[in-house]
Amino acid sequence: MNGNKKIVLFDGVCNFCNFWVDFVIERDKSDQFRFAPIQSSQAEVLLKNFNVMPSRIESVILISGNDVHTKSTAALRICKELSSPVKILFPLIIIPKFIRDLIYDLIARYRYKLFGKRESCRVPTKEEMDKFLI
Repeated sequence: MNGNKKIVLFDGVCNFCNFWVDFVIERDKSDQFRFAPIQSSQAEVLLKNFNVMPSRIESVILISGNDVHTKSTAALRICKELSSPVKILFPLIIIPKFIRDLIYDLIARYRYKLFGKRESCRVPTKEEMDKFLI
């Protein structure tokens, strides 16, 4: 993996997902997250190594050590680690996963209609290069 860094796999063409990556980068004061578009070869290798084969790209995936989290669990665990008031969302983890994921899936299903879609995956800026698995 990438040392002790947590890896976030995201939909690289989704505008909302890219907004979320920017949000996390700005609030990751302890520099613990690294990112890769789920469409990338790096993500493909990681997913294969962890025996995760998403049939559709509708989930953020958090790889932390030997643990893989998806959907609402991944999002809440990321929030927990940020230096931001957004960490107060983590206690929502007590809501049963199937309920949290129903809401997550609803947003994921309509994310392109609500927030738009890029023609190609995000390209990190020069300043962001060390945050991305390239």
